[in-house]
Amino acid sequence: MDDHKSVTADTLELLHLNQMAIRAALEELSLWISQRGSTNVHDNILSIMHTLDTNAEAIASGIESLR
Repeated sequence: MDDHKSVTADTLELLHLNQMAIRAALEELSLWISQRGSTNVHDNILSIMHTLDTNAEAIASGIESLR
């Protein structure tokens, strides 16, 4: 693998890990918010998390193709 692809894959992987960490934090906040009765906000966050999951799969696939 040439250096450019390796650097790109490594950088994307770090961004991917950050995205997964942000998703986990959102999930924790969403549960906390839901427990306090704001189910509308919780539902909105679940929708956002679905988008993050979909994008995470595409990012992981892209990283794999670079490696």
